[in-house]
Amino acid sequence: MNLIDELRWRGMFHDMMPGTEEHLLKNAPITGYIGFDPTAPSLHIGNLATIMLLVHLQRAGHRPLALVGGATGMIGDPSGKSAERNLLDEEVLRRNQAGIQAQLEKFLVFDDSPTGARVVNNYDWFKDFNFLQFLREVGKHLTVNYMMAKDSVKRRIGGNEESGADGISYTEFSYQLLQGYDFFHLYKELGTTLQMGASDQWGNITTGTELIRRMSGGEGKAYALTGQLITKADGTKYGKSETGTVWLDGAMTSPYQFYQFFLNAADADVPRLIRVFTLLSQPEIEALEAEHAQAPHLRTLQKALAQDVTIRVHGQAAYEAAVAASQVLFGGGELSSLDEATLLDVFAGVPHVEVPRASLSEHNVISLLSEATNAVIFPSKGEAKKMIQAGGVSLNRAKATLEQQAAELPLLHDKYVVAQKGKKNYYLIKVV
Repeated sequence: MNLIDELRWRGMFHDMMPGTEEHLLKNAPITGYIGFDPTAPSLHIGNLATIMLLVHLQRAGHRPLALVGGATGMIGDPSGKSAERNLLDEEVLRRNQAGIQAQLEKFLVFDDSPTGARVVNNYDWFKDFNFLQFLREVGKHLTVNYMMAKDSVKRRIGGNEESGADGISYTEFSYQLLQGYDFFHLYKELGTTLQMGASDQWGNITTGTELIRRMSGGEGKAYALTGQLITKADGTKYGKSETGTVWLDGAMTSPYQFYQFFLNAADADVPRLIRVFTLLSQPEIEALEAEHAQAPHLRTLQKALAQDVTIRVHGQAAYEAAVAASQVLFGGGELSSLDEATLLDVFAGVPHVEVPRASLSEHNVISLLSEATNAVIFPSKGEAKKMIQAGGVSLNRAKATLEQQAAELPLLHDKYVVAQKGKKNYYLIKVV
């Protein structure tokens, strides 16, 4: 497989240094790496596109390295930032690194073969590197003029109120030198000749290739390759939902929410997303696109995308549970089959109302759905009675009747009642 051709048809390729494609074809297997920021305990959807760069590198017969920035994560990359970030301590970073490595193992093959993946941590080679030693051995090789010419620095160097920038500290200014040394260290110790990343990393990556050239007396040769930043059709950044960042850790973004995020992708976005985030072949994707075009309302592309990525990140069982939970809103799933967390996920966007447990004995179904729930569901007992008589109200999927007493209703997880008014109006009643 030609890596560059693969990235191009998938819409993932952005730029590369001259000679990179020839280097990949003539010197297989080469070793290439991408750095990951450990300032959160999980990677997110935005990282997934760069993870896929490593996946394709390995599939093309090369060796992928994932560098977890235990040292650089203490400083922070100024690229794309307008202000200084908070600094984390070593204990937090180590914990974050462990979570990130576990996630990377779901995508890459880790073994002892020539193409087996490996995770490295730059704290391991920076922890005993003192400041004076670094300045003498590394800092002298790059001029301030060279470093200031980088876009990530230029956007911050003239910080003022009008630009919304706060300037840049020496700490963040030095980041590109640290990342550049990472590349040199991996080049020297592991024979790494390629660094990849998103397009906004071009400046940092090329600093590394220049540092390798200068620190090896002009004889070292390394290469850079960047992928496209993933944006929506309207140009906005991809990877955020209404509730915030979409994480790969199921404890931070549930498998149901993760599945729904991809299932709800816009028709304008999904052809690109399915190329970037799945390993489906070009004929397979084009066949799905043709099927989708015949009946867009069936959301064939979105379902294929959501299935592929959810299984890879969370597993088959979590995918099946997410599909079952998704069907609940359309009447095709059992409410009692949902655990409490998934139930709350499914009905996160509907009106919630609380009713004291002690007051249940005072209400029948009519007053429960009107007075007891502060008129959120029905504005009056009369309207509630009329719709119940017409068979238009369900409680936990069972048709409500006028004779029912609130205290006799079966509760989900001993505290919830899902009320449905008509075909599409849902409410979650919590007994407290």
